[in-house]
Amino acid sequence: MSSILEIVGTIFIVLGTLAFVSAAIGVLKLPDLYSRISAITTASGLGIALIVLGVLLHEPSGLNIVKASLAIVINLATAAVGGHALGRAGYLTGAPLAPQTLYNDLSVYDPPGESPQK
Repeated sequence: MSSILEIVGTIFIVLGTLAFVSAAIGVLKLPDLYSRISAITTASGLGIALIVLGVLLHEPSGLNIVKASLAIVINLATAAVGGHALGRAGYLTGAPLAPQTLYNDLSVYDPPGESPQK
């Protein structure tokens, strides 16, 4: 049973690492700030969760379950808030949208003639 947990744990760790690699590729290839933020926050939530679960399967115990649960929940909460803060800061400083972007729902809240998106 222990070797099965270690194999599944290793698979989770590798999958979490691949999530971070895909986010790194996304940061290089995606067209604008907002897409890049989305890639990073998604990979952060998924990648960290998979890696922490993988490590937990390598060393299962009651205390480690509590630690892993707290780490995953705190990471998911802070990644979402951080991604939102970065996106808002980018919008307010006028980071350009990609040409493929069809809608800018935030533009209705900008004062006339003072839109941060040029």
